[in-house]
Amino acid sequence: MKNRILFVLAALLLSSSATLFGAVKNKKPFVIPEIREWRGATGTFSVTADTKIVYPAKQPDLAEVAALFAEDYKKMFGVELEVKEGKAGSGDIFITTGKKNVNGEEAYTIDISKKITINANSPRAAIWATRTILQIAEQNGGSLPKGFISDYPDYAMRSFMLDCGRKFIPISFLHEYVDFMAYYKMNTFHIHLNDNAFKQYFNHDWNKTPSGFRLESEFFPGLASRDGYYTKKEFIELQKHAERVGVEIIPEIDVPAHSLAFVKYRPELGSKDYGLDHLDLFKEETYNFVDSLFMEYLSGDEPVFRGPRFHVGTDEYSNRDTAVVEKFRYFTDFCIRAAEKYGKQACVWGALTHAKGNTPVKVDNVLMYEWYNGYADPTEMIKLGYDVISIPDGLTYIVPAAGYYYDYLNCGYLYNSWTPAIIGNQTFEEKHPQIKGGSFAVWNDHAGNGISCKDIHYRVYPAMQTMAVKMWTGAKPTVPFEQFDKARLALSDAPGLNIAGRFSGDKRTILEIGDFQPKRNLVEETGVREIGFDYSVSFDIRYNNERKGSYLTRSRDAIFYLADPIEGKLGFARDGYLNTFNFRFYPGEKAHVTICGNKEVTKLYVNGKLVETLDKQTIYHNEGGKDKMYYVRTLVFPLEKAGIFRSKVTNFKVENFSK
Repeated sequence: MKNRILFVLAALLLSSSATLFGAVKNKKPFVIPEIREWRGATGTFSVTADTKIVYPAKQPDLAEVAALFAEDYKKMFGVELEVKEGKAGSGDIFITTGKKNVNGEEAYTIDISKKITINANSPRAAIWATRTILQIAEQNGGSLPKGFISDYPDYAMRSFMLDCGRKFIPISFLHEYVDFMAYYKMNTFHIHLNDNAFKQYFNHDWNKTPSGFRLESEFFPGLASRDGYYTKKEFIELQKHAERVGVEIIPEIDVPAHSLAFVKYRPELGSKDYGLDHLDLFKEETYNFVDSLFMEYLSGDEPVFRGPRFHVGTDEYSNRDTAVVEKFRYFTDFCIRAAEKYGKQACVWGALTHAKGNTPVKVDNVLMYEWYNGYADPTEMIKLGYDVISIPDGLTYIVPAAGYYYDYLNCGYLYNSWTPAIIGNQTFEEKHPQIKGGSFAVWNDHAGNGISCKDIHYRVYPAMQTMAVKMWTGAKPTVPFEQFDKARLALSDAPGLNIAGRFSGDKRTILEIGDFQPKRNLVEETGVREIGFDYSVSFDIRYNNERKGSYLTRSRDAIFYLADPIEGKLGFARDGYLNTFNFRFYPGEKAHVTICGNKEVTKLYVNGKLVETLDKQTIYHNEGGKDKMYYVRTLVFPLEKAGIFRSKVTNFKVENFSK
């Protein structure tokens, strides 16, 4: 008994000594998505200028992973790490795919000790491991706690869908979103390439209703939208970029509904019975057109659509009578087989409960997006044999400023209560073999509503972080949502990316310039391209008869005018929208100007007095106001370059009020 007491006392003493001398094992680091397993050790690993990124000579496919890691580390920390093949030494980072584990193609381990050793099941898994290291380092000034990580996803497809049909999204933004998604291990970028607005917002006139098809077409010259489209070369380069960082792009051409862009190009294809946004399924020309359209992007040794999957739409067509239901089913099967003809797995929107009939529709190797159980009952579809993606509209749809669905997703609810196994009001077993993953979507239903890409990103950023957790870690994240919601803000969009112009920390004044000279390249001097919401930009001005179109500052995405191009007022333009304040300077006027912006409004103050608030407007499109649309007038303020102007501008100051 005495010996036992002495043993216990000795153990307690050792434990206390370990605590006193800093030998407490490191806590699990915060990563999005949450890492699966962590075994903490003691001490930290610090990356230095002497650290090398090493991969085995017999695994040349990891050279690109190592190069990507080095590029991103430099973007984040300004340190250029050498990349080489061979053996790693102490202080190095070693990447290998040598030893397989049982947790799937995207599984990896990281051993952080005297060196960092990544052992991944595939090059893509190795990329995810480097994202984990970068996230930990981002929060700790480049150092990492020693320990062992084992990580793998619950769901193979972790997807985000962006509607580029109703609102043109610049290719530069899509490239940024590829990196943004990769940083959070979201591996599937679904790009919706055509669609149209709702005619009730345009006096019920199809000719006035905006529509878009966003790809260059050589088969059908003039089909690509004049307000914005991607060349084939641009779209191919986007996919190559995505492949490099582990993201698959699934392009979608949505037929036979949502097809007004095609009908405007070829009016004879439009349905007179169901609306001109519907292709006429009873005409042979419709099938010939769709077959040729698919051929243009899917055929050849180097097709425009490079990935293994292609989404053919097949959504929300009329089911008014038996004849049209059977034709819709026939058309759906036709599209599936047209995609498969070129070696692609066909993806479809779920519609076969809505279009219940007898005409067979191919099931094997078809991926169905389950968005609304009334259109496709998930239990029924799984029983038929479809593999599915869980994208329930009532939980995962963002429709910016529409007044229906979500403007911002309910991230707290999703984090605590949702996984891809929950589709509408039906719950399946976790990791059901036919539920391949989950997705969330931004639908730009209200074409022309003033929403900018920055507005979209403010909505997507918290959702992307939340959904990344729920599709990787699944049902049981261990970090409480309140803790997660605070900690996530410490992570950037991706290495070198600050899409929203966010600034954190205690520093309120971001930029302060005395004499503000025209043509000044601000971003080279300050590194600040723009300031995101919850900001104040102020300056003193002695106005000098500016020409219309004279601007104070600009960036790639926006311009702030001293005299707008039409009326010579203070105002701004972004995403093709011009917004002006009802204020014009007198010649020779001296004033102190302040512009304040948040995610709802943009305000102008002159000499301390509020002149005007540009808030969300309600626009009515028919008598009685039954159908209405909101118009948004926000601004992420541009700071990349000073403009060409005659006025004297001094005391230019930028302040950040975000939390």
